Amino acid sequence: MLEVYEPWIIYALLGIVAGLLAGMLGVGGGQVIVPGLLYLFPIFHFPEDHMVHMALGTSLAVIVITSISSAYSHYRLGSVDLGVLRKMVAGIAIGSVAGGLVAGYLPSKILRICFGIFLILLAVQMISAWKPRPGRELPSTGKIRSISALIGFLSSIVGVGGGSMVVPYLSWNNIDMKKSIGTAAACGTPLAMAGMIGYILSATGKTDIPEPSFGYVYLPAFFMVAAFSIFFTSIGARITNKLPVAILKRVFAIFLLIAGVRILL
Repeated sequence: MLEVYEPWIIYALLGIVAGLLAGMLGVGGGQVIVPGLLYLFPIFHFPEDHMVHMALGTSLAVIVITSISSAYSHYRLGSVDLGVLRKMVAGIAIGSVAGGLVAGYLPSKILRICFGIFLILLAVQMISAWKPRPGRELPSTGKIRSISALIGFLSSIVGVGGGSMVVPYLSWNNIDMKKSIGTAAACGTPLAMAGMIGYILSATGKTDIPEPSFGYVYLPAFFMVAAFSIFFTSIGARITNKLPVAILKRVFAIFLLIAGVRILL
């Protein structure tokens, strides 16, 4: 009986953790969802050629839901910088579609290596807690859009919501940490939506994708993880406004470091 219910238990746990992280740190939760799905999919005997693509595509589909919930929670708390958001949205969407299309044609091994390295670099960045010089400000709108497109492209390639890149970038330009987290959460919606579309389109013509799926989005995982994540994003947003973000980031960084090494090995 445990074997029958174990996948659903793991889906629920992934949704809970992803929702909390989306609310607390402004990330979409892909840093947790992708490793979790890569643990489950071999149990289901998914084809090796599509396993990583489906984990990334499904992760982005879930992030669409978690980022909407998280962004709304942060907006209600006054933690979204709408001016910065407007400058970043277009570039993020364009870069994300391109990343999803490119990733759909990359070998699973390459995607796995990219994701593992990404997690390790992100962990190092979080642990270092590097601070920008006090006088630094955001660049011109054109540069912001170009950087946003790059963030969207890279985030889509590794199946995350972009908060793990948007938050450090905004903090680097001396945007308040809570504003950075809230704005990153809001950026996650167009990023994940565009990236998901890229993964759906790149699966066109593939006949051996496990069902039920929509492109590279595995529907049972999507519905279960998303259902649990919606509720916990608002809880995560409230936690961020009560607990020291620096401590939360260091704890999360340790998890990322372990997950990145495991994926590479």
